[in-house]
Amino acid sequence: MYLNVLFSFRIYEEGTESIPEHPFLFETDVEIRLIGGSCRSPIERFWNGNNMMYILQKARCNEESDPMEESKLDDGIYASELLPKESSGPVALSVSRAKQLISLYTMVQNPNMTHLKISEVVVLPPLWIRCDGSDPEHTCWLGAEPLKAGNKITGINFYMVTSDGPTADKTCFANLEELKMAHKMKHHSSIVGFYGFAQYELIRAGAIEDTIVESESNIYIDITWNTVDKILETPPLISAATLNITLEPGDPRSPVYQLYRELQFLLALAEGLKTGVTEWPEPLESESAVELVQEFLTDLKKKLDGYCVSGNKNETEKIKCDTAAVDSSIKSIFSERGDLDFAEQLWCKMRSVSSYQELIECFTLIIKSLEHGEIQPWIHQGSSSLLSKLIQQSYHGKIEVVSLSGITPIQMLLEIGLDKMKKDYVSFFIGQELATLTYLDYFISTSVDLQEQVHRVQKLHHMLEIMVSCTVLLQFKHENLFPLTQICMKYYKENPLNEKHVFQLPIRPALVKKFYENDHPEIWKVDISSGHGQKEVKTTWQVSTNPPVEHMTSNNTGLFSDSTVNGSTEERMYFITMAKCSQVHFT
Repeated sequence: MYLNVLFSFRIYEEGTESIPEHPFLFETDVEIRLIGGSCRSPIERFWNGNNMMYILQKARCNEESDPMEESKLDDGIYASELLPKESSGPVALSVSRAKQLISLYTMVQNPNMTHLKISEVVVLPPLWIRCDGSDPEHTCWLGAEPLKAGNKITGINFYMVTSDGPTADKTCFANLEELKMAHKMKHHSSIVGFYGFAQYELIRAGAIEDTIVESESNIYIDITWNTVDKILETPPLISAATLNITLEPGDPRSPVYQLYRELQFLLALAEGLKTGVTEWPEPLESESAVELVQEFLTDLKKKLDGYCVSGNKNETEKIKCDTAAVDSSIKSIFSERGDLDFAEQLWCKMRSVSSYQELIECFTLIIKSLEHGEIQPWIHQGSSSLLSKLIQQSYHGKIEVVSLSGITPIQMLLEIGLDKMKKDYVSFFIGQELATLTYLDYFISTSVDLQEQVHRVQKLHHMLEIMVSCTVLLQFKHENLFPLTQICMKYYKENPLNEKHVFQLPIRPALVKKFYENDHPEIWKVDISSGHGQKEVKTTWQVSTNPPVEHMTSNNTGLFSDSTVNGSTEERMYFITMAKCSQVHFT
């Protein structure tokens, strides 16, 4: 057994350079996993460490493995062959088994255990073990963390996390004074500090019914403060607060949903260009694209005649797109541009293309009109699309022959769509004074291939939806939107598109207090702490609407009680969690 613990050194040593992606077999019934300091920790709510740690859990046997393979694993051979199992989630060990493993971990860390004949005691990362709550206290985690002075191990910090619920009965909640006295007695402390934490979901609390963003989207606030006076108190306004935003674009009730649909058409073209097979989305307009383009060209011919008589060039240059897809109710947030050039207006008509043949017919009409000099459209400077080049050539009375076959028509439409949508997003961010053109250069650059340009436009749209949602739902002003924009842009200049990423913005609680002050928190906890540095010990009491650990779930999470409790109406159901720690010193 001791050899198995020493075997885990190998996992640790190799993991320091490249953390293993999957668990390893520690013993026949136990898996071990190394979690890196940058990874999301499954026990982050109860332990504030930020370095590597071990997670032990029950091994999920591979039914297809052969006996010889199992024999190798039993002998402690490196278990990279152990395949990840398809399961609903991690599996917990019994509390008695977890205590055995904690004891074993402690023994091999104790420099006084000379009879184990360990040549050199290595300081291992903290160990956390998933427990099944089978004991009377309903223990869900046991943890151990070496205490050290330099490279010498001086003791162990032990952690115990218990959980119960869910319940709406507040008589089950702890008494703050009793928690303080219990902590003082256990740790012989005379001075303790109280630190509060609360998390509120703002979308549910503050959203307008018509515009609430559901699906994977969430906007919530984390608040921390000192000097807690009572259980479940509302955080004081002097607290520190962080807004957390996860937004999945595409909600039909979003004010920029039509722009999202426009983006989906752009993505369909990009995918068709890459694979050779285009999945044509449902048209955005009732009329066919060919009819819309024909009407558009006819109108331009008439305006050209008027232009020749009156010379009113400005009127021609400011033709607005009838089908600009922006909700008029939020024109102050995202308004349609009035300077759409010929190619951009054409994109608005051709978003209704529903087949490859229809696409060819549209471009055939356009090219013929250019060849015959029937139209003299204007375009913005700087456009490098193939259609823009043809338009520029038409000014001189001759354009090159373009074969409307293969992927060429799709690429032509993709190019003018990219140009148009880039200008839409730039217009928003610059118009709202949220970014400069220089700062946006990465997102609108044409120095990368078309697929990467589309990818960056997706990032722009994700950021736009975040800004619009914060404006509509939280009534954010420029002073809050500007730093949030900078945070989003910095992230997206360094990372690929991730619609599940949590963007964080430090804010003053007063900014969103009206959304949560009369609401139930999703999480509320108090840390009672004494001592400093490695001598610090902490007792945590927490309530949460969702199970506090992923290996212990319930069917009635986050629900309201069906009946009243103590005469009150509609009480929130909470899980109650306690985390305690104690220290053992070797010297």
